Amino acid sequence: MKVVLFCGGQGLRLRDHSELLPKPMVTVGYRPILWHVMRYYAHFGHKDFILCLGYKADAIKDYFLHYEETLSNDFVLSGESGAVELLRRDIADWRITFVDTGLNANVGQRLRAVRGYVGDEPFLANYGDVLTDAPLDERVERFLAADAVASFMCVRPTSYSFHLVRLGGSNLVARIDDVGTSDLWINGGYFIFRPEIFDFIGPGEELIQEPFTRLIAAGQLQGDPYEGYWAPMDTLKDVQALQSAFDTGRPPWAVWQAAEPG
Repeated sequence: MKVVLFCGGQGLRLRDHSELLPKPMVTVGYRPILWHVMRYYAHFGHKDFILCLGYKADAIKDYFLHYEETLSNDFVLSGESGAVELLRRDIADWRITFVDTGLNANVGQRLRAVRGYVGDEPFLANYGDVLTDAPLDERVERFLAADAVASFMCVRPTSYSFHLVRLGGSNLVARIDDVGTSDLWINGGYFIFRPEIFDFIGPGEELIQEPFTRLIAAGQLQGDPYEGYWAPMDTLKDVQALQSAFDTGRPPWAVWQAAEPG
């Protein structure tokens, strides 16, 4: 399945980083978070990527045009010649399509802009800045067995710290719940679509608001709850948390490591 990745946003909540780089290029360890997302999909056999570019698209293009395999792979350096023998490679069998989808376009319009590259089969999509260890093959199997046009992974917002307030009569507080213990689910940013999704997105529309409302009314939107690891990169605190997880040597989203020797 092809994988559409939305890489054009400015990441305003990460302004210290995004003034120099587009948000998906903020690094976790040796690689940008976009690479970690792509590596996750590649682990499950989905290696045909379509990047929806916008803000600082040149930085993303330049990164992959001058990709350095040795940063994340073992290798042998031989003698005076300096010849490098890679013991393992990561993106050699990836196919990446780079598409300029507009500097200020929203996610819905970025998706519409790559309609001609998606084809006639179901495809995957992602915001390009959220990580998970969810079993993608099982999610795809459930989706293909259903009749829905769209599916998205629902997660509990455990990485956020805020409280839900319930008001009673005269605006007196009836209850306060920590978000981590409440029965609250949010959009986890991992989508599966059939090509019919484009029939539900009008000109200028965001992806989630009007199109998903139409899908709900048509009984064509599937929620796929997941209570395992999920983490966004929305704030500097998120960046630090992801880096700390990476520094353990076995970050929870790196499902591909279990298949690697050593």
